[in-house]
Amino acid sequence: MVSYFLRWTAFIWIATCVSCTLEMAVTERGDGSCPPLSVEDYRFSDVLDRPLQITGFDLTEKFLDRKGTVLEDMPSFRLGNAPLIKPTKQIFPNGLPSEYSLVSVMRVRRTTKKDRWYFWQIFDQSGSSQVSVVVDGGKKVVELSFQDLQKNTLRYTFKSRDLHALFDRQWHKLGISLQSSIVSIYVDCKLTERRLIDERISMDPSGRALITTRIEDGRPVDIEMKQILLYCDPYMAEMENCCELTEPKCGMKRSFNGTSPPPVTAQIPLMLSQPASQSMDRCPCPDEKV
Repeated sequence: MVSYFLRWTAFIWIATCVSCTLEMAVTERGDGSCPPLSVEDYRFSDVLDRPLQITGFDLTEKFLDRKGTVLEDMPSFRLGNAPLIKPTKQIFPNGLPSEYSLVSVMRVRRTTKKDRWYFWQIFDQSGSSQVSVVVDGGKKVVELSFQDLQKNTLRYTFKSRDLHALFDRQWHKLGISLQSSIVSIYVDCKLTERRLIDERISMDPSGRALITTRIEDGRPVDIEMKQILLYCDPYMAEMENCCELTEPKCGMKRSFNGTSPPPVTAQIPLMLSQPASQSMDRCPCPDEKV
């Protein structure tokens, strides 16, 4: 009888632990912060296993009012006529994930190829910048800044010569992978630079978010853009190919929303393409204001 009782006690304990574990896993995956994202299937390399569910935000739709998934060639949008700034909660109703990929197809114009502008920025209610990506055409660099746990602003400057292509007035794809301690920059689907970063503060959603805005005077920057996406997965920038930049386009232009994708193997954790560099170009700086 004692042996029977012990066996049942052990069974109940194991079942309870498994139930709790599953509940935690479901809670982590189902927090609602990242909705399913409809994207073209051809834009991912077949070599890499993509997630069974693709989630994120189509910022083209959010900022430019481009509705629906484009199945044919992507239309280009001439920016610069109106400010592209909106309440953060309107763009990310349930918040922004701590790790993500930001991917865009764009080209600068002759009049703006030397401008310094915000590719992407989120600032809090007081106007202090929480996270930003700056494109500097004069220096041909890309800068990332964010607030650390003490709310100091830290900046990381990416100076690879591969970044110079972004300013030749041709179409290019810029990808940024932001992980908890690493940021990676991709140009035309190739890793150009990777840096270690410090721990950053959680985003305050009570402020505003913007794209393609000049730092000098806050005016919209005159560039062309086909698409800008934010994936809720830091590895998606590495998975993307550059079919949008080739003629004829490679692959079939079909789309899926992540909930019913074509059969693929289970996702295998991706190793980082290159070891992260230990060097950092950063400085405690006063909060940026918009």
